[in-house]
Amino acid sequence: MASLARTPLYDLHRELGARMVPFAGYEMPLQYPAGILAEHRHCRAQAALFDVSHMGQLRIRGEDPATALERLVPADIRGLAVGRNRYTMFTNEAGGILDDLIAGREEDGLFLVVNAARKAADLAHMKAALEPACRVEPVEDRALLALQGPRAAAVLARLEPAVDTLRFMQSGWFELGGVRCRVARSGYTGEDGFEISVPAAAAVELARRLLAAPEVAPAGLGARDSLRLEAGLCLYGHDIDERTTPVEAGLAWTIGRRRREEGGFPGAGTILRQLREGAPRRLVGLRPEGRAPAREGTEIRVPGGEAIGRVTSGGFGPTVGGPVAMGYVDAAHREPGTRLELLLRGRAVAAEVVRLPFVPHRYRR
Repeated sequence: MASLARTPLYDLHRELGARMVPFAGYEMPLQYPAGILAEHRHCRAQAALFDVSHMGQLRIRGEDPATALERLVPADIRGLAVGRNRYTMFTNEAGGILDDLIAGREEDGLFLVVNAARKAADLAHMKAALEPACRVEPVEDRALLALQGPRAAAVLARLEPAVDTLRFMQSGWFELGGVRCRVARSGYTGEDGFEISVPAAAAVELARRLLAAPEVAPAGLGARDSLRLEAGLCLYGHDIDERTTPVEAGLAWTIGRRRREEGGFPGAGTILRQLREGAPRRLVGLRPEGRAPAREGTEIRVPGGEAIGRVTSGGFGPTVGGPVAMGYVDAAHREPGTRLELLLRGRAVAAEVVRLPFVPHRYRR
């Protein structure tokens, strides 16, 4: 069995009493002594600090990197101004999603953040398609911290007041405690917050400074997952993968007008046809009755009838106060208010299709 990698904050996690688990090839904190429920609620009310250093950070430099990247993604990258970031995805020739990512325009090229489990594949994919005209470089000497929650801006502004001038999906370079960091106003919780790319050697010191604030508590993978589920955010390998298209996943909003008109990205034929005619299935939000959560793989049925899909993510929503789930259903059953059934341990449980997200986003736009 291959040994697991460790982020620069590993020893700090152990010091804080984290329960460590394997995740995407790393030893990562699942939760701290306060527990997942407390961490989730603290993020919604105050601010939580997540170690997301397992994610892939990459740079693309060279001859017109924005135009080059548009050969692999359906987003408008050329239209990004310096300091602006955009959510997009790598697609395959069938219109499926190879990975989802954030692409940001820098003075000297593009800065990308990709999923941990896909970063090696993404790097190879980009190198094969973009080099030698562009250079694709993994950023291996930096950690990544996510400070999320309604008090995140106030906490970070104590180190550098200028960070609060950023708006959602903007980024810039700032001195935090004497260390030059790339700060992006983004995250994976539905709350206002920041993702901070910091030199690996300075990551522990910065994390300690942030955790010293009375509003901040550490949070692990468990709370990160329940927070993103309530926010209706897709998890790669579960809600989206190579067999799902952006239209099926409710991500058509990521494809700008110019790209819809011009195409020129992998799977454009399928994706643009689905934009015009509709997709055969759609990702929906589900609210099961009762208290039992519907986990991934749970069968979705019409009441008393045939199966029409499966749950891709599900659990208890602490902010919602009950179970929540997402899954794919035939397009005819996607409208909010549609009554369905979930097969839980052999028992049919009533559920209703609801609009996503389950909890309103609170981004600083």
